[in-house]
Amino acid sequence: MNSEAPEPTKAGLPAHEQVYRDLRDAILFGELEPGEPVTIQGLVARLEAGMTPVREALRRLTAEGALNAMGNRRIVVPVLDVDAVDELSAARQALEPLLARRAATRVTPDDVAELTSIDDRLDHAIERGDVSTYLQENHAFHAKLNQVAEAPILTAMVDGLWLRFGPSLRIVCGQMGTRNLPDRHKDMLVALAKGDADATARAMADDVTQGMDLVRQAVPDQK
Repeated sequence: MNSEAPEPTKAGLPAHEQVYRDLRDAILFGELEPGEPVTIQGLVARLEAGMTPVREALRRLTAEGALNAMGNRRIVVPVLDVDAVDELSAARQALEPLLARRAATRVTPDDVAELTSIDDRLDHAIERGDVSTYLQENHAFHAKLNQVAEAPILTAMVDGLWLRFGPSLRIVCGQMGTRNLPDRHKDMLVALAKGDADATARAMADDVTQGMDLVRQAVPDQK
């Protein structure tokens, strides 16, 4: 008796991996809001996927802290509190300037050109008031820089942090509008082009501070 392998998706990935990535992106870019419950049936319809890959994606993302398993088999998008934001901010400050510093010692002119193109698309999203594209391009900039750093263990840790604050960042971006969103990407690009590791790390530290200050604004008042 021959068993058939799972059919690949259009992207050439196994169905379970594609469903995981689609759900991960929905969390990362705030398509699912903090506190929002997620159900297998709802995700099957949303992702046009089977129940088995959806269950596997939920299991993986719960293990990664991107989703919370509650009582009665409920799964929800986590709601951050002030302490959680402070922890996330401290972790990002410890890791991301270090990655930026490493990237500055390895970056090529082609890398700088790609990062500049990403930042240009981000700027256009800001001009259009396109929050979804802003979030995607902002993440793409940081992801590319982390790739250049060639530190997969540190990068995986940072990826997990971004999953935890993504939904809250989407809320505050929607409230503020894109034109009020700060970033220090231009400073990083100048420093990277010069190969100035210290300046690149400082710009990243400032970028992280500004970003987490925004996330803190989305935390519910707990007084």
